[in-house]
This record gives sequence, C-alpha cells and structure tokens, in this order.
Amino acid sequence: MRLKNVHGANEIIVKGKYYVDNPFIYRGRWNELFGNDNPIYIEIGMGKGNFIIENAKRYPNANFIGIEKYDSVIVRAIQKSNELDLNNLKIVRMDANKLDLVFDKEIDMIYLNFSDPWPKDRHAKRRLTSPIFLSIYDKIFKANKKIIMKTDNIDLFNYSLDMLISYGYEIIYKTCELDCLSEDNIMTEYEEKFNKQGIKINKLIAIKKENFK
Repeated sequence: MRLKNVHGANEIIVKGKYYVDNPFIYRGRWNELFGNDNPIYIEIGMGKGNFIIENAKRYPNANFIGIEKYDSVIVRAIQKSNELDLNNLKIVRMDANKLDLVFDKEIDMIYLNFSDPWPKDRHAKRRLTSPIFLSIYDKIFKANKKIIMKTDNIDLFNYSLDMLISYGYEIIYKTCELDCLSEDNIMTEYEEKFNKQGIKINKLIAIKKENFK
C-alpha cells in the first residue's frame, strides 16, 4: 500500500506520539516500554494503520505494535494515531527481516494482513510466510506461537497454508469467504476496498504445535 510521497513525512513520523525511533534498544524489554505485562501483538505491514489502531482502541488489555517500512504509508498511521489517547500502541518503521533484532521471545501473536504476494517463484523467499520468515518468527514468539493472516490473493493463501503446515503449525481456522462485516472483524484499508468491490477475502488462524522443531 504505497502512496505518493508526503511533504515533510520524515519529520511527521519521528515526532509521532506513538512512534518508536530506535526500536532495537528495546529488544527483550517491550513490556517495560508499555509499562505492563500484557500480551504483545504485532502487525507486519500495517499500511495506513486502521487495523492496528482499531485493535488498540478495542482491546485495552493487550499491547499492539504496528510495523511498516514505507514512509509514504506509515505517515498516515502517525497522523491518525496522534489524535488519539492510547497507552497500548506503538508504531515502528523497519523491514520485517530485522524482527529478531528488535524482539526477543516476547511476541504473543502476529497479524499478516494483505501482505505482498511476491507472485514470481524466484521471489518466494520474500513472502512473509516463507520458511525464512517463519524461522525469524520462532525467535520472537513467546511459548505460544499464533499467526492470523488475511489476503485477497488465493495463491499466497494456499502457499501460506502449505508452508505453515510443513513448519509445524496447525490450521485451527480457515475460510475463503470471510464475512468482512461481522462484528468481531476489524478491516484494513485494503479490506474495506475489496469488500466494496465484492472481492473474496481469505483468512487463516494458525498455532504452532508444541515441541515441533
């Protein structure tokens, strides 16, 4: 979800109310930053922030971190969140391949919403459900490992199912026709657009089997 460059984006981002400028120094200490021992949920590729911000508003007893690498997108999330009063939200600008340098056995759940499908076979390792990334997630998860994924791309969805299962995850929920308007579903910007266009949304919930290596 890349947008046109926003004038002064970097200055807006670094002054963001919930922006963490140097996340690497909090590795292993994110609960200290939040000031509580509540579970920590991260969204990798948060786009303009609708999903992670709404989660933080709806669930005050959990901590939420939105991760995004593109300035042109993250600036929108910064602008939205600046208007709110939340104590359970942080926003981080970084590439997902550095997650294990920022977190250490402290994440309870990962959201993957409408990730780049990288459709060409030679780019498969860049998919956020590739074995490369699944191995990184192993390093940042606490004892329980849970991934929730939504995508409009059926090829990425099927690939992700195969990779997760082969990596020891149990698929406890899956659908290729998500009811986007259900009360417990929080939509991303992409999801709102696709729902209006009648495009079907795929969703899975996966939990890694205990003691699987």
